Amino acid sequence: MSLFNPQSDAPLTLEIEEASGDPAADLERGVQLLREIQSGQRGPSLRLYRPDRTLAFGQRDVRLAGYEAAREEATQLGFAPLVRKAGGRAAAYHRGTLIVDHIEPEPEAVMGQRRRFEVFAEVYAKAFRRLGVDAQVGPIPGEYCPGDHSIHGLPTVDSPRNYPVKLVGTAQRVVAGAWLFSSVFVIEDSEPLRQVLDVVYQAMEVPMDPTTVGAANDLVGTVTTENFIEVLLAEYREHISLV
Repeated sequence: MSLFNPQSDAPLTLEIEEASGDPAADLERGVQLLREIQSGQRGPSLRLYRPDRTLAFGQRDVRLAGYEAAREEATQLGFAPLVRKAGGRAAAYHRGTLIVDHIEPEPEAVMGQRRRFEVFAEVYAKAFRRLGVDAQVGPIPGEYCPGDHSIHGLPTVDSPRNYPVKLVGTAQRVVAGAWLFSSVFVIEDSEPLRQVLDVVYQAMEVPMDPTTVGAANDLVGTVTTENFIEVLLAEYREHISLV
């Protein structure tokens, strides 16, 4: 029985992709996979990729008076402004982040939404801990795109930055018979993300503390995206087979 889906023990097909150069297509690909799995064209899948610069707005952001100004600010800083179909407020991605889309068929997909948030949060926090990052489940005051099951990291006396920072944001999209759990991990090079999120949130007049925008290597300087992928997949293999 899979930790992620108690109704199935099917392995996940692992797909590690390169960014296509089209941030909109890369973002939409997760939803396309969800439809394919819903229709039975493919089985459970785990997709990883490191995105190009993207500022992914939430559905609520679009209705704000400052949304167009925020789009312009993102564009000026080289981040493609897009609107994602899942999740809350604006989040920023670049090659120092990792996007993970976990998609599975499940007859009663709606029933497990809360449990999935809890399970994935614990698995992801454990992956960071394998690299010495003091990762904890839950939001921190003033974080961008706040969520009850986001993951933050705490600094040590040796950390390059002395602030707790948000490390992972998660969101779900559920359709009849299948679900997509999408997560963004911030691993390296936090300064461009902090800069763009600060100006975007100011333009939308949404409160946000820019010190919460950080990366895993702000807390443990030896962390890289490559070694994080290794430990994340090792943690996954503790709970499910990967093909």
